[in-house]
Amino acid sequence: MTTPASTADRAYPYLLAPLDLGYTTLRNRVVMGSMHTGMEDKAAEFPDLAAFFAARARGGVGLIITGGFAPTLEGMFYPGASKLTSRRELDRHRLITDAVHAEGGKIALQILHAGRYSYHPMSVSASAIKSPITPFKPRALSEWGIRRTIAGFARTASLAQEAGYDGVEIMGSEGYFINQFLAPRTNKRTDRWGGSPENRRRIAVEIVRAVREAVGPEFIIVYRISVLDLVEEGQTWDEVVDLAREIEAAGATMLNLGIGWHEARVPTIVTSVPRAAFVSLAGRLKKDVSIPVIATNRINMPEIAEDILARGDGDLVSMARPLLADPDWVRKAERDADEEINTCIACNQACLDHTFTRTRASCLVNPRAGYETELILTPVDRVKKVAVVGAGPAGLACATALAERGHVVDLYEAQDSIGGQFAIAQRIPGKEEFAETIRYYTVQLERLGVRVHLGTPATPELIEGEQFDEVVIATGVEPRIPQIEGVDHPSVMTYAELVLGEKVPGDSVAVIGAGGIGVDVSEFLTHLDSPTLDLKAWQEEWGVGDPAETRGGLTTPQPEPSPREVFLIQRKTSTIGRGLGKTTGWVHRAALKAKGVQQITGATYDRIDDAGLHLTVTTMKRGVPRGVQKVTATLPGPLKQMLPRSLTKVAQEVDRVEQVTLPVDTVVLCAGQESVRTLADELAARGVRTHIIGGADVAAELDAKRAIRQGTELAARL
Repeated sequence: MTTPASTADRAYPYLLAPLDLGYTTLRNRVVMGSMHTGMEDKAAEFPDLAAFFAARARGGVGLIITGGFAPTLEGMFYPGASKLTSRRELDRHRLITDAVHAEGGKIALQILHAGRYSYHPMSVSASAIKSPITPFKPRALSEWGIRRTIAGFARTASLAQEAGYDGVEIMGSEGYFINQFLAPRTNKRTDRWGGSPENRRRIAVEIVRAVREAVGPEFIIVYRISVLDLVEEGQTWDEVVDLAREIEAAGATMLNLGIGWHEARVPTIVTSVPRAAFVSLAGRLKKDVSIPVIATNRINMPEIAEDILARGDGDLVSMARPLLADPDWVRKAERDADEEINTCIACNQACLDHTFTRTRASCLVNPRAGYETELILTPVDRVKKVAVVGAGPAGLACATALAERGHVVDLYEAQDSIGGQFAIAQRIPGKEEFAETIRYYTVQLERLGVRVHLGTPATPELIEGEQFDEVVIATGVEPRIPQIEGVDHPSVMTYAELVLGEKVPGDSVAVIGAGGIGVDVSEFLTHLDSPTLDLKAWQEEWGVGDPAETRGGLTTPQPEPSPREVFLIQRKTSTIGRGLGKTTGWVHRAALKAKGVQQITGATYDRIDDAGLHLTVTTMKRGVPRGVQKVTATLPGPLKQMLPRSLTKVAQEVDRVEQVTLPVDTVVLCAGQESVRTLADELAARGVRTHIIGGADVAAELDAKRAIRQGTELAARL
């Protein structure tokens, strides 16, 4: 890529260089990738969706791509989900395009046919093969159905053009409809749409060709191409290259890389995935096509993006979640103010986890994302003097938001550094990104003039003496010490003492409590003392290979052995990790299994002594109640899937009870947390009104999402 002279003196000359497409110009190389927010599904929420996109356009994004809209009824995710199939829907879309254009941005509508990933009984695909992540078996499309679907893509693109969009993105990756035709895994057809690689890719090429004919030459067509399926019987690299060339010839403007299917058992976007883990594939594909190629996945800071473009691993970079975390990402890069960027930590807790549970997407580190019309930090009419006690996530969010509004803020923290539970989380393997949030708040506190008092426990006398107008208690949580005989044994330590290095574990460790913290601690214990997000080691651990060597790019996983023996124990008889995030829980469960963590459920903690940890373990039998068996036996498969959970709840009865002694030399307590609110109680006794937020309000494991939102919402009200 040649750097224009006009951008050569900028901090990021490649990233901020315009891209001339002939009939239109993108102002820089930043693409906001598609992400379903939930607002697409409800006509009444399109004004909120327009405000959401407008904020990113105002922040400088070159090209925004919407969440997916189905081109046919069969292609919808579920009944009532987003689609664009009628001119009656155009007015709501014009709200979006007008709002983005008013801010100088450009926007493309993503056309997404879910195929066998649909949650409804009308789902269709290349072949009648059920997805492992959805309840309904799809119907194999006929020749007429295929032609009708191709026409649907073209019709939706034409409607998008009429609605004012600058282009469309055709979703051909992530295991959705088009991808299902491309891979032998899901295409078992023997007609002209299956069999040979040429036949399997025919529908993708025909869709692009039909769309180009429908919209004419001066309209952006991005094709999202799966370059690494990460599933068995996926595509080979040669098949990907041949597809890319034919897609270009059919009229695509750009190729946007897609990595992995939703059913793949390899993580691609969670925080434990190294930054820019897959961008080399974009550089490789660039050599075989002449249209721009967009690099994607785990790109979250300007220096990463600039380096990708400078070395030729892409012509543009796509980011979705980083622009939820900070809508002004590009503007800050233009000012060479990286330290002010609210970095995406790839936790998925408020974005993708919300999407897959049909809740509006937002962002853990930026709760204003998706709520631009509701959670507004307006300048204050009357400046108040506010004390915020506690510099964990809740206190940091509240203090900075209060200062942004114009209040005078004093932040008190008993420890010598800020961060609270995030200071612990950043030490967990795969959660190193959490340090970025602490860096962001450190800069914000200084920029906004918050007076920070580290190593200063706030006393009632101090608070009363300063005569604050408002007092916010964000003193967080502390580990709960369970009532177990011998809990004061020298082998026992809390998770905080372990992770912060205050105590050193032995070679055999029992972790009491298998919630989010227990899982994190187990990962901490099964890694080397200084974990890093090393790309080669990560690829070996998860079996990520070269699609030029194996179909789908899968190899045999070779995880590094755990340096110690670990037992993870919980009282519940349910599967460990069931309460973890929708999109990240399976990653943690797989990682624990790969490291050989021994999991024990149904445990009662009897005592701890020199011999180790003594347990009573109850094992349950499982079975479906006989009455339910009779009812469900007569129902078709799809209807069985639609039964209420109360009717299919698994009956349990005790199988056996046994006494177990684990001869461990270390016991780590992860048995919950307790609110630290002594100061709040003392101030209340003195008649001082306080606002209690975060863990001090409700002690809940790994609940930074609620804490940061609560702190921001309070600041917006005061």
